[in-house]
Amino acid sequence: MKKILVLVFCFVCVFSAVSAQTETVVFAHRDTCDLRMDIYSPTSEVQNLPCVIYIFGGGFLSGSRDTEKAKSYCTELSKRGFFTVAIDYRLGLKDEEKPVGIFNLQPFENAVKIAVEDIYFATNFLIDNAEKYGIDTSKIILHGTSAGAIAALQADFELCNRNEVSNVLPNEFHYAGIISFSGSIFTRSGRVQYREHAPAPTLFFHGTADKLVNYNQIKFFNIGFFGTNALVKRFEKFDYPYSAIRYEGCGHEIANQMLPNIDVVVDFIQKYVFEKRFLQSDCTIFDPSIDPGEYGSFKPSDLAKMKD
Repeated sequence: MKKILVLVFCFVCVFSAVSAQTETVVFAHRDTCDLRMDIYSPTSEVQNLPCVIYIFGGGFLSGSRDTEKAKSYCTELSKRGFFTVAIDYRLGLKDEEKPVGIFNLQPFENAVKIAVEDIYFATNFLIDNAEKYGIDTSKIILHGTSAGAIAALQADFELCNRNEVSNVLPNEFHYAGIISFSGSIFTRSGRVQYREHAPAPTLFFHGTADKLVNYNQIKFFNIGFFGTNALVKRFEKFDYPYSAIRYEGCGHEIANQMLPNIDVVVDFIQKYVFEKRFLQSDCTIFDPSIDPGEYGSFKPSDLAKMKD
Protein backbone atom coordinates (compact mmCIF):
# COMPACT_ATOMS: atom_id res chain seq x y z
CA MET A 1 0.00 0.00 0.00
CA LYS A 2 2.84 2.41 0.84
CA LYS A 3 4.40 1.79 -2.58
CA ILE A 4 1.08 2.60 -4.25
CA LEU A 5 0.76 5.84 -2.27
CA VAL A 6 4.29 6.87 -3.20
CA LEU A 7 3.63 6.15 -6.88
CA VAL A 8 0.41 8.17 -6.80
CA PHE A 9 2.21 11.05 -5.11
CA CYS A 10 5.04 10.97 -7.65
CA PHE A 11 2.53 10.82 -10.50
CA VAL A 12 0.82 13.94 -9.19
CA CYS A 13 4.11 15.81 -8.81
CA VAL A 14 5.51 14.84 -12.20
CA PHE A 15 2.42 15.41 -14.31
CA SER A 16 1.23 18.65 -12.71
CA ALA A 17 1.74 21.44 -15.23
CA VAL A 18 4.43 24.06 -14.76
CA SER A 19 1.88 26.80 -14.07
CA ALA A 20 -1.21 26.60 -11.91
CA GLN A 21 -4.74 27.48 -12.85
CA THR A 22 -5.75 30.38 -10.62
CA GLU A 23 -9.05 31.96 -9.75
CA THR A 24 -10.48 34.05 -6.92
CA VAL A 25 -13.81 33.23 -5.26
CA VAL A 26 -15.81 34.56 -2.32
CA PHE A 27 -16.11 31.82 0.31
CA ALA A 28 -18.02 33.71 3.02
CA HIS A 29 -19.55 37.02 4.01
CA ARG A 30 -18.59 37.95 7.57
CA ASP A 31 -19.55 41.14 9.38
CA THR A 32 -19.40 43.78 6.63
CA CYS A 33 -16.86 42.15 4.34
CA ASP A 34 -16.59 39.42 1.75
CA LEU A 35 -13.86 36.87 2.41
CA ARG A 36 -12.05 35.59 -0.66
CA MET A 37 -9.67 32.79 -1.47
CA ASP A 38 -7.17 32.58 -4.31
CA ILE A 39 -7.22 29.09 -5.78
CA TYR A 40 -4.05 27.58 -7.22
CA SER A 41 -5.19 24.40 -8.90
CA PRO A 42 -2.82 21.95 -10.61
CA THR A 43 -3.67 21.76 -14.30
CA SER A 44 -3.49 17.97 -14.33
CA GLU A 45 -6.71 15.95 -14.42
CA VAL A 46 -5.80 14.00 -11.27
CA GLN A 47 -8.71 13.88 -8.80
CA ASN A 48 -8.80 13.50 -5.01
CA LEU A 49 -6.02 16.01 -4.52
CA PRO A 50 -4.68 16.94 -1.10
CA CYS A 51 -5.62 20.52 -0.26
CA VAL A 52 -3.39 23.07 1.48
CA ILE A 53 -5.05 26.13 3.05
CA TYR A 54 -2.45 28.89 3.26
CA ILE A 55 -2.99 31.49 6.03
CA PHE A 56 -0.86 34.64 5.84
CA GLY A 57 0.84 36.43 8.73
CA GLY A 58 0.86 40.02 9.91
CA GLY A 59 0.12 40.18 13.62
CA PHE A 60 -3.66 40.03 13.08
CA LEU A 61 -3.48 43.67 11.99
CA SER A 62 -1.90 43.61 8.53
CA GLY A 63 -0.99 41.32 5.64
CA SER A 64 -2.97 39.80 2.81
CA ARG A 65 -3.49 36.55 0.95
CA ASP A 66 -2.11 37.90 -2.34
CA THR A 67 1.36 39.28 -1.60
CA GLU A 68 4.04 38.37 -4.11
CA LYS A 69 5.61 36.04 -1.54
CA ALA A 70 2.29 34.26 -0.97
CA LYS A 71 1.66 33.98 -4.71
CA SER A 72 5.10 32.51 -5.36
CA TYR A 73 4.82 30.00 -2.56
CA CYS A 74 1.28 28.86 -3.36
CA THR A 75 2.22 28.54 -7.03
CA GLU A 76 5.14 26.29 -6.07
CA LEU A 77 2.88 24.12 -3.90
CA SER A 78 0.44 23.73 -6.77
CA LYS A 79 3.30 22.69 -9.05
CA ARG A 80 4.01 19.88 -6.58
CA GLY A 81 0.46 18.59 -7.12
CA PHE A 82 -1.42 20.19 -4.22
CA PHE A 83 -4.71 22.01 -4.59
CA THR A 84 -3.71 25.19 -2.76
CA VAL A 85 -5.82 28.09 -1.55
CA ALA A 86 -4.71 31.34 0.06
CA ILE A 87 -7.49 32.76 2.20
CA ASP A 88 -8.65 36.04 3.68
CA TYR A 89 -9.47 36.29 7.35
CA ARG A 90 -10.66 39.26 9.39
CA LEU A 91 -7.87 41.24 11.02
CA GLY A 92 -9.08 41.62 14.58
CA LEU A 93 -6.30 43.96 15.72
CA LYS A 94 -6.33 46.26 12.69
CA ASP A 95 -8.17 49.04 14.51
CA GLU A 96 -6.93 48.32 18.04
CA GLU A 97 -5.29 51.40 19.53
CA LYS A 98 -4.11 50.07 22.91
CA PRO A 99 -1.02 47.84 23.08
CA VAL A 100 -1.92 44.19 23.45
CA GLY A 101 -0.50 42.55 26.56
CA ILE A 102 -1.29 40.48 29.60
CA PHE A 103 -3.59 43.25 30.90
CA ASN A 104 -5.22 43.83 27.52
CA LEU A 105 -5.80 40.33 26.21
CA GLN A 106 -9.40 40.54 25.04
CA PRO A 107 -8.60 42.13 21.66
CA PHE A 108 -6.00 39.43 20.97
CA GLU A 109 -8.35 36.62 22.01
CA ASN A 110 -11.04 38.03 19.77
CA ALA A 111 -8.61 38.39 16.85
CA VAL A 112 -7.56 34.73 17.15
CA LYS A 113 -11.17 33.60 17.52
CA ILE A 114 -12.46 35.34 14.41
CA ALA A 115 -9.44 34.17 12.40
CA VAL A 116 -10.24 30.59 13.44
CA GLU A 117 -13.90 31.09 12.52
CA ASP A 118 -12.88 32.28 9.06
CA ILE A 119 -10.58 29.27 8.60
CA TYR A 120 -13.53 27.03 9.41
CA PHE A 121 -15.75 28.85 6.90
CA ALA A 122 -13.06 28.40 4.24
CA THR A 123 -12.81 24.72 5.18
CA ASN A 124 -16.56 24.27 4.86
CA PHE A 125 -16.53 25.95 1.46
CA LEU A 126 -13.89 23.50 0.25
CA ILE A 127 -15.77 20.52 1.68
CA ASP A 128 -18.99 21.65 -0.01
CA ASN A 129 -17.15 22.10 -3.33
CA ALA A 130 -14.84 19.10 -3.08
CA GLU A 131 -16.31 17.33 -6.12
CA LYS A 132 -16.09 20.47 -8.26
CA TYR A 133 -12.41 21.01 -7.42
CA GLY A 134 -11.34 17.38 -7.12
CA ILE A 135 -10.36 17.67 -3.44
CA ASP A 136 -9.86 14.78 -1.05
CA THR A 137 -11.55 16.14 2.08
CA SER A 138 -9.65 13.66 4.26
CA LYS A 139 -6.42 15.44 3.25
CA ILE A 140 -7.07 19.09 4.06
CA ILE A 141 -3.96 20.68 5.58
CA LEU A 142 -3.65 24.04 7.34
CA HIS A 143 -0.48 25.99 6.61
CA GLY A 144 0.16 29.24 8.45
CA THR A 145 2.94 31.76 8.97
CA SER A 146 3.25 33.95 12.09
CA ALA A 147 -0.30 35.09 12.98
CA GLY A 148 -1.50 32.62 10.35
CA ALA A 149 0.43 29.85 12.12
CA ILE A 150 -1.17 30.83 15.45
CA ALA A 151 -4.59 30.66 13.76
CA ALA A 152 -3.80 27.28 12.16
CA LEU A 153 -2.59 25.69 15.40
CA GLN A 154 -5.49 27.23 17.30
CA ALA A 155 -8.02 25.98 14.73
CA ASP A 156 -6.82 22.40 15.19
CA PHE A 157 -6.72 22.85 18.98
CA GLU A 158 -10.32 24.14 19.14
CA LEU A 159 -11.53 21.38 16.81
CA CYS A 160 -9.79 18.59 18.75
CA ASN A 161 -11.48 19.84 21.92
CA ARG A 162 -14.80 20.32 20.11
CA ASN A 163 -15.09 23.80 21.55
CA GLU A 164 -18.14 25.79 20.52
CA VAL A 165 -16.37 27.74 17.79
CA SER A 166 -15.69 24.48 15.90
CA ASN A 167 -19.37 23.45 15.72
CA VAL A 168 -19.67 24.84 12.20
CA LEU A 169 -17.54 21.97 10.88
CA PRO A 170 -18.92 18.48 10.12
CA ASN A 171 -18.89 16.21 13.17
CA GLU A 172 -16.43 13.69 11.77
CA PHE A 173 -14.08 16.17 10.12
CA HIS A 174 -10.45 16.52 11.19
CA TYR A 175 -7.51 18.25 9.55
CA ALA A 176 -4.94 15.92 8.03
CA GLY A 177 -1.95 18.04 8.96
CA ILE A 178 -0.81 21.38 10.34
CA ILE A 179 2.22 23.33 9.11
CA SER A 180 3.33 26.13 11.42
CA PHE A 181 6.00 28.70 10.65
CA SER A 182 6.53 30.50 14.00
CA GLY A 183 3.17 29.76 15.61
CA SER A 184 1.75 29.18 19.09
CA ILE A 185 -1.45 28.27 20.93
CA PHE A 186 -3.37 30.44 23.38
CA THR A 187 -5.34 28.91 26.23
CA ARG A 188 -7.00 29.92 29.50
CA SER A 189 -6.90 26.38 30.90
CA GLY A 190 -3.31 26.43 32.10
CA ARG A 191 -1.95 23.90 29.61
CA VAL A 192 -2.51 22.57 26.13
CA GLN A 193 -4.77 19.53 26.23
CA TYR A 194 -6.44 17.69 23.36
CA ARG A 195 -9.45 16.13 25.06
CA GLU A 196 -11.70 14.80 22.30
CA HIS A 197 -9.27 13.92 19.53
CA ALA A 198 -5.52 13.79 19.00
CA PRO A 199 -4.04 16.75 17.11
CA ALA A 200 -3.25 16.47 13.43
CA PRO A 201 0.36 15.59 12.61
CA THR A 202 2.17 18.91 12.90
CA LEU A 203 5.26 20.38 11.28
CA PHE A 204 6.80 23.13 13.42
CA PHE A 205 9.34 25.71 12.25
CA HIS A 206 10.55 28.23 14.83
CA GLY A 207 13.51 30.40 15.75
CA THR A 208 14.73 29.72 19.28
CA ALA A 209 15.20 33.46 19.89
CA ASP A 210 11.78 34.52 18.57
CA LYS A 211 10.49 37.36 20.78
CA LEU A 212 7.31 38.13 18.84
CA VAL A 213 5.75 34.66 18.91
CA ASN A 214 7.46 33.09 21.87
CA TYR A 215 9.37 29.88 21.13
CA ASN A 216 8.86 28.57 24.67
CA GLN A 217 5.85 29.60 26.73
CA ILE A 218 4.43 32.54 28.64
CA LYS A 219 2.13 31.78 31.58
CA PHE A 220 0.18 34.04 33.89
CA PHE A 221 -1.93 31.95 36.26
CA ASN A 222 -4.06 29.81 33.85
CA ILE A 223 -3.44 32.05 30.85
CA GLY A 224 -0.79 30.64 28.55
CA PHE A 225 0.89 31.21 25.21
CA PHE A 226 2.59 27.98 24.14
CA GLY A 227 5.19 28.09 21.39
CA THR A 228 6.92 25.31 19.50
CA ASN A 229 9.22 24.14 22.29
CA ALA A 230 6.35 23.80 24.78
CA LEU A 231 4.05 22.17 22.23
CA VAL A 232 6.65 19.61 21.19
CA LYS A 233 6.98 18.55 24.83
CA ARG A 234 3.24 17.91 24.94
CA PHE A 235 3.34 16.00 21.64
CA GLU A 236 6.16 13.83 22.97
CA LYS A 237 4.44 13.20 26.30
CA PHE A 238 1.22 11.99 24.66
CA ASP A 239 2.81 10.33 21.60
CA TYR A 240 1.42 12.61 18.91
CA PRO A 241 3.19 12.66 15.53
CA TYR A 242 5.21 15.77 14.78
CA SER A 243 8.29 17.16 13.09
CA ALA A 244 10.14 20.14 14.56
CA ILE A 245 12.70 22.30 12.77
CA ARG A 246 14.36 24.61 15.28
CA TYR A 247 16.57 27.46 14.07
CA GLU A 248 19.15 28.13 16.76
CA GLY A 249 19.52 31.83 17.61
CA CYS A 250 17.04 33.03 14.98
CA GLY A 251 14.08 35.28 15.66
CA HIS A 252 10.78 35.86 13.90
CA GLU A 253 12.43 35.84 10.47
CA ILE A 254 11.78 32.10 10.34
CA ALA A 255 8.13 32.90 9.62
CA ASN A 256 9.31 33.94 6.15
CA GLN A 257 11.32 30.79 5.39
CA MET A 258 8.56 28.97 3.47
CA LEU A 259 10.12 28.71 0.01
CA PRO A 260 13.56 27.57 1.27
CA ASN A 261 11.74 24.78 3.14
CA ILE A 262 9.22 23.73 0.50
CA ASP A 263 10.92 20.35 0.04
CA VAL A 264 10.66 19.75 3.80
CA VAL A 265 6.96 20.65 3.65
CA VAL A 266 6.32 18.29 0.73
CA ASP A 267 8.22 15.48 2.46
CA PHE A 268 6.17 16.01 5.63
CA ILE A 269 2.91 15.77 3.69
CA GLN A 270 4.09 12.65 1.91
CA LYS A 271 5.14 10.81 5.07
CA TYR A 272 2.63 12.07 7.64
CA VAL A 273 -0.47 12.61 5.48
CA PHE A 274 -0.19 10.26 2.49
CA GLU A 275 1.60 7.39 4.19
CA LYS A 276 0.16 8.15 7.66
CA ARG A 277 3.40 7.13 9.30
CA PHE A 278 3.82 7.71 13.01
CA LEU A 279 7.01 9.75 13.27
CA GLN A 280 8.50 12.11 15.80
CA SER A 281 11.32 14.09 14.28
CA ASP A 282 13.34 16.89 15.86
CA CYS A 283 16.07 18.86 14.12
CA THR A 284 18.06 21.92 15.19
CA ILE A 285 19.67 24.07 12.50
CA PHE A 286 22.29 26.76 12.90
CA ASP A 287 22.34 28.96 9.80
CA PRO A 288 23.88 32.41 10.30
CA SER A 289 23.22 33.24 6.63
CA ILE A 290 19.50 33.75 7.28
CA ASP A 291 18.71 37.46 7.08
CA PRO A 292 16.81 38.70 10.19
CA GLY A 293 15.02 41.17 7.93
CA GLU A 294 12.58 43.75 9.20
CA TYR A 295 10.71 41.57 11.70
CA GLY A 296 13.40 39.25 13.02
CA SER A 297 13.94 41.05 16.33
CA PHE A 298 10.36 42.26 16.81
CA LYS A 299 8.65 42.01 20.20
CA PRO A 300 4.89 42.23 20.90
CA SER A 301 5.33 45.94 21.67
CA ASP A 302 6.51 46.40 18.09
CA LEU A 303 3.27 45.08 16.58
CA ALA A 304 2.00 48.56 15.76
CA LYS A 305 4.90 48.93 13.31
CA MET A 306 3.37 46.14 11.19
CA LYS A 307 0.25 48.14 10.31
CA ASP A 308 -0.15 48.94 6.66
